[in-house]
Amino acid sequence: MIPNTTLFASLLIASVVLFTWNCYRRYALVSIGQAEDRSQQLGRRFRDMFVYALAQTRVVKGSFGINHAFIFWSFLMLLVANVEFLISGFVPALFSRFLPESVHHVLLLVFDLVSLLALVCVVLAVVRRLFFAPAYLETSYSSARSREAFLILSFIAVLMLAYFGLHGAQIAMGREAAGFWLPVSGVFAKALAASPFNSSLEAMAAGFWWIHALVLLAFMNYLPYSKHMHILTAIPNCFFASLEKPNTQPREAFERGNTYGVESVKDFTWKDLFDSFSCTECGRCQNACPAHTTDKPLNPRQVIHDIKVNLLKNGPRLQAGDTSAEKMVGEGYGRILPEAIWACTTCGACLQACPVMIEHMPKIVKLRRHLVQMEAEFPEELLNLFENMEQRSNPWGIAPGERTKWTSTMDVKTFEAGKTEYLLYVGCAGAFDSRQKHVTVALATILDVAGVSWGILGKEEKCCGDSLRRLGNEFVFDRMAKDNVALLKEKGVTKIITQCPHCFTTLKNDYRQYGLELEVIHHSEFLQGLLSSGTLRLNRQVSDLGALVFHDSCYLGRHNDVYEAPRLVLAAATGSVPGELERNRDNSFCCGAGGGRMWMEEHEGSRINLNRVKEAISSKPGTICVSCPYCLTMFEDGLKDLQVGNTKVRDIAEVVAEGMRP
Repeated sequence: MIPNTTLFASLLIASVVLFTWNCYRRYALVSIGQAEDRSQQLGRRFRDMFVYALAQTRVVKGSFGINHAFIFWSFLMLLVANVEFLISGFVPALFSRFLPESVHHVLLLVFDLVSLLALVCVVLAVVRRLFFAPAYLETSYSSARSREAFLILSFIAVLMLAYFGLHGAQIAMGREAAGFWLPVSGVFAKALAASPFNSSLEAMAAGFWWIHALVLLAFMNYLPYSKHMHILTAIPNCFFASLEKPNTQPREAFERGNTYGVESVKDFTWKDLFDSFSCTECGRCQNACPAHTTDKPLNPRQVIHDIKVNLLKNGPRLQAGDTSAEKMVGEGYGRILPEAIWACTTCGACLQACPVMIEHMPKIVKLRRHLVQMEAEFPEELLNLFENMEQRSNPWGIAPGERTKWTSTMDVKTFEAGKTEYLLYVGCAGAFDSRQKHVTVALATILDVAGVSWGILGKEEKCCGDSLRRLGNEFVFDRMAKDNVALLKEKGVTKIITQCPHCFTTLKNDYRQYGLELEVIHHSEFLQGLLSSGTLRLNRQVSDLGALVFHDSCYLGRHNDVYEAPRLVLAAATGSVPGELERNRDNSFCCGAGGGRMWMEEHEGSRINLNRVKEAISSKPGTICVSCPYCLTMFEDGLKDLQVGNTKVRDIAEVVAEGMRP
């Protein structure tokens, strides 16, 4: 069937060498990144790779995901057929020679049907791009009708048609003994036999063979130069994905001469750079991003794309020893605008949505670290926050002696090692914010009624430093964390209750890096435990809140997988399951206060909290329940801005405290 085996052998060898070389050049660029160990728990990594890459579990959840998954699975199955096709240039009929006839026939049937499935999916993808293109396909660097997109789809379509043409011609000539097992190719065979070209079937078979061969080799060598390099990197990227939730950041060593954060592309880790080659540009991260949704400059997909562009531009120079690489932050193609970096709420929605496990948010924090610690370039409104944290260990700059004012109406004891079981870590909002103080009193009352042994640190308590770390001020956070860890160890604290998810995640996850291993419990989990065990019994079911909906805090839910506890608490207190917002649980929408945004104004686009509040009030609830002081503030502010006076915001502790009344 091959007119010239020598010619094909030369083309194949040249193509494989060129493909290998181009892949090497791309992969070698990743090596300029900083070292990072991603070799732990290989068994779990293989499992995750199967779940996310091969099974496409996240892909199928999104818009048009099934179509993409079918193309991917077809690609994997036809990979076997294409390898056999290339080898057939030297060893014809490889499968039929070495496989049992029954197995060979089943393979032929599978390849034929899968080829048809792939062709149908490609047609659907073309129609979508031409007539129903989603907004995310239109970007500053690409479009729904880009040449590259149609070239890739054309490659796949031509491969499928050439496959059918080749086997159809063989069947028509009577050279395919297993023609019965090729139903789709059989249709092509009948069409070819009935065509005016039926006398040239030999030439057509050879032509289809060469079309298939040349397109396959061209496709293979085009991949390393296109955005579709993710075909080669997405599977290993899922293998090397973080095994832990991205709810903390790596520590920095503060020594003379060190640099901090990411200034240029070489300061990212190799995994950060590998992420940039793995992006499928599916747009799910930007659709999930609260900043992008509300027309801020941040687009997580653009951030990853800019890292790739910067790497391709500066990587070869860096490999050659030239250290004069472009900075990552700034204006221009392949650089990230400062406004985009500061727009991030660190909610983690982008990571949750990404089908190939790209880690967007940690990269943004690394960029913030360099701006804050090396260049002192940050929004002016953060200057007061940083000074207040350094001088008085709280965001408002209020005197530490004010921390216990909320206790004026009740008898609250100081934590004593060996006598007190739980430390109630009140947090800055719980101690200083006039609205959140009501939540603190409600929680303290519940603990007393339930007979819990608890105490507070009083004026010795300091801010946990969550906002500092997420804003990139690692130096001040490091000092604050060391002081807090030393204090907690000195006091003999082993169990902590928090009412703030930001305190919860910082004490539980970040402080482990400082050698603090203790039990940290969010008040939703603690209240659920008290209610389910019968330790806390309510006097009545709360029924005067109207229709009730619950909002998931990003730092409690997405960052720490606490979803059920607050819902169970509300169900126990009210006698009914709380209503859900349209975006809930791991798909919840941020209130807009995370990542230090609590202390910054929104100068561009619409307000994130208004977007969420509008969603919440669409069902006309009487009460919106939360489990976070930041969310409480953002919802109440949003309701005031929208002048919605008939809907109230309550923390779950307030609802439980209401149920304790006679």
